This record gives sequence, C-alpha cells and structure tokens, in this order.
Amino acid sequence: MDIEKLIKQNKCTILDVRSEEEYSYGNVAGSINISLGDIVERLEEIKGLKTPPYICCTSGVRSGRATEYLSLYEIECYNGGSWIDLNFNQLKTV
Repeated sequence: MDIEKLIKQNKCTILDVRSEEEYSYGNVAGSINISLGDIVERLEEIKGLKTPPYICCTSGVRSGRATEYLSLYEIECYNGGSWIDLNFNQLKTV
C-alpha cells in the first residue's frame, strides 16, 4: 500500500527525525518529532506507536538511518524520505 493511501486511512504515523529547530520551521501536520539523536532514548515510545511510522527528515538520509536502526529492533517502519514529499501526500488526501 502506498503512503498516500496509508495517510488517508490513518494507518501510519509520520515520525520526523529532524532537530526541534528544523521541525519548528515546517512539518507535516500531526507528525511526531523525535530527533535522530533521541531515537535511542525514546525507543519504547516508538515501539508503542499504534501504527507503523513513516520516518522523514530533510532529504531522506537521517530517516534512512533511523529506519535501519529501528529495523534492528524489529520495529516495522518505513523511510518516508523528505518531509516535504510526505506533506504533499498528506495534503492530497484532504
């Protein structure tokens, strides 16, 4: 299933791994901000998400790292790439 359908059906969580400062300049409505450096500390919170996270950042590099790390803990997650692309997909579903 593609991200547009998952967003429309509320079957995913958008997790933004940019810094708090970057996130404050713009983000996907309803997304959760956990910076890449805080992933380890907030692992239990991520494990407790009700829907699989689509992870985003500025370009997809940090989200790729986060996806790889969380996969080591068998957490179902997906690299959503750029937050701008995910934001566009979310806006298309409104």
